[in-house]
Amino acid sequence: MTRRHLGQNFLYDTSILRRIIQTAHLSTDDLVVEIGPGPGIMTKMLAERVRKVIAVELDEQLFQKLGTTLSEHPNIELIHEDALRYRYEELPEFKVVANIPYYITTPIIFRLLELQRPQQADIIGDGDSHKKNLQSMTLTVQKEVAERIVASPGGKDYGVLSVMVQYHARPSLKFIIPKQSFRPAPRVDSAVIHMKILEQPSVVVRDKTAFDLIVKTAFSHRRKMLSNALRNLRDDSKALLSKAGIDGSRRPETLSIEEYAHLADVMTN
Repeated sequence: MTRRHLGQNFLYDTSILRRIIQTAHLSTDDLVVEIGPGPGIMTKMLAERVRKVIAVELDEQLFQKLGTTLSEHPNIELIHEDALRYRYEELPEFKVVANIPYYITTPIIFRLLELQRPQQADIIGDGDSHKKNLQSMTLTVQKEVAERIVASPGGKDYGVLSVMVQYHARPSLKFIIPKQSFRPAPRVDSAVIHMKILEQPSVVVRDKTAFDLIVKTAFSHRRKMLSNALRNLRDDSKALLSKAGIDGSRRPETLSIEEYAHLADVMTN
């Protein structure tokens, strides 16, 4: 029995699951983290293709059942834990392949992107410390969330999620999964999105924390002109926008990620 409060809508169609796995571009040497393995069908399929699978399951009843279901696969490590609290930082290089419960979609994406934040060693240029352990994410999410992730400037879907993901990764929407494919069927269609983590961020910013704050502040007032949207951060926002060569009458959704990076540098100079 599924538990709706945990966002449990399971995929049993092996042809769709096989297509998701193909989208992830896996090799036999890969370590894969699966968040919310559910009945374990995709978990088994992954285990047949990669070196190791770490399956993180929160539901106690499912965890117990999976212990039996997956017992014949020695390369599967089953973890009973909240995926938002799991210490991905302690893993070697890995890829994420998962049908994410809708209610944690955005939090889990941001949690995984946190792994890409530079540590002190990165800032001072200590050897190869810039190399991160997350390589890619292949996720089944709500169709509208996938559209927001891949959105370009100027549209209604473009926002904080678009900018934050595209700062760290190259996302692409691969295919749609109709809601009727799940049991029980959710209210909306889903989409499979692949996010290849970039070796270096897509733009260079002097202060990533300031960049994040400016983007989030701007989009929290997306109907306002940019000069008004950023006034809570700086009283001289109009002058700083002018210094950055950006028209303060523009709306937040019209700025590219490059323009946000340049603006952040001007505002923190």
